[in-house]
Amino acid sequence: MPLNYSKHKPIYFVLVWMILLFPALTLAQTGPDKDKNKQDTASDADDATTIFPHSNTSRFWISGQINIIFQAHSPFHSPYIGPNSLRPFGEHATSRVLTLYTGYEITKNTEVFFDLESAGGRGISDALGLAGFTNLDVVRNPTLGSKPYIARLMIRQIIPLSSETVETERTPFALATTLPARRLEIRFGKFSTADFFDVNTIGSDSHLQFMNWTVDNNGAYDYAADTRGYTYGAIIEYQSPKWGIRFGEMLMPKVANGIRLDLTLRKSRAENIETEFRRNFLPGKQGTLRLLSYINHANMGSYREAINAFLAGIDPVPDITAHRRPGTVKYGFGLNFEQPLNDIVRVFGRTGWNEGHKESFAYTEVDNTLELGADFKATLLKRKEDKIGAAFTTNGISRDHQEYLALGGLGFLLGDGRLNYGREQIFEGYYNFHLWRGVFTAFDLQAIAHPSYNRDRGPVIVPGIRFHVDF
Repeated sequence: MPLNYSKHKPIYFVLVWMILLFPALTLAQTGPDKDKNKQDTASDADDATTIFPHSNTSRFWISGQINIIFQAHSPFHSPYIGPNSLRPFGEHATSRVLTLYTGYEITKNTEVFFDLESAGGRGISDALGLAGFTNLDVVRNPTLGSKPYIARLMIRQIIPLSSETVETERTPFALATTLPARRLEIRFGKFSTADFFDVNTIGSDSHLQFMNWTVDNNGAYDYAADTRGYTYGAIIEYQSPKWGIRFGEMLMPKVANGIRLDLTLRKSRAENIETEFRRNFLPGKQGTLRLLSYINHANMGSYREAINAFLAGIDPVPDITAHRRPGTVKYGFGLNFEQPLNDIVRVFGRTGWNEGHKESFAYTEVDNTLELGADFKATLLKRKEDKIGAAFTTNGISRDHQEYLALGGLGFLLGDGRLNYGREQIFEGYYNFHLWRGVFTAFDLQAIAHPSYNRDRGPVIVPGIRFHVDF
């Protein structure tokens, strides 16, 4: 019986990808000098965290990842349900993200990157009903399907400002292994704003760390992105040994949570600026503090205008999409820190605020947030690549946003039909097991009180299992 290509398209994509990837890795990341190649790669399979070794000297970079997350929840208390509610009956869902990362070092100061990605599956309740949704990998528009797309296409230019250099580790977004201690870096093209802004080495990676949207990112940071989380733009940053600053200009989507980006820069764009300080806040332990500010210009609506039109009898229900105006401005601020306490324990946190009167547009429906968490190496268990993490996040929305939802208005994520307001509170814990080389699995548990800021519903417990492979 012949296979249905449409039905099995993601499987074909994985197979073709792996067939092409293996020889490419072998050719691009090995060389004629076998002894030198051995120095460039991990010698002990137990210490390796990728399936294939990656050279520190080759101009080419080729790697990939597969991330599969299964989540479920049992029935929970819910006296009513709206169009955008988390469904109160038991359900489960599986998401998958496959990424092929490629890069080329044109010169020691110029790099180019091209990444392909496929996102499939879905999230519980189709990613509706939670401001702090449980799975960062989920694409909020399931109709897009799992067809591969270009995730990143960007150029990085390094401009030295000093002769002193520092060593750095290669990543899929940065190939140089030594950098000028003081430098300018310029990036432009397609990327995710969250690749470079509000990054936290303890809580930013849904592949090996936490999974919740408002644990891995600042929920109040309505960063420029399409539905899949990507945008076009340019970033310039200055870096020195103790501090750095970056500025980015990005495209906004045409509509809230939309897949199409708006090219009318006069009325639609996002400015982002972040300052980063690296200091020994504790004796002998360098921590990092990041201060963020952003301004979005887009065709956004006003919660107050939508409420007033409903109360005046103009609109049958509050509808923020009926009150959008090109060039509307929304702004916000964020703080992000990370600090190792010793060789085993690291702590981190975020806080964020946005003005909350204009429509939540690109990321999620959060107007203020506070997060604290930590991770632990499983050294005492003699599992040096295993990690244990725990975090608590509390999210809130403005009074206008509350009233809009209470009167029956819908956001692009939330809307129970009414609202008994309470802060959405989330606890997440995980254990990430290193099985072999680049193969990991994790057990995750999330407990959420007041889903969608509604005291009448919940709490809900969401266990999850993740399978991850780094090539």
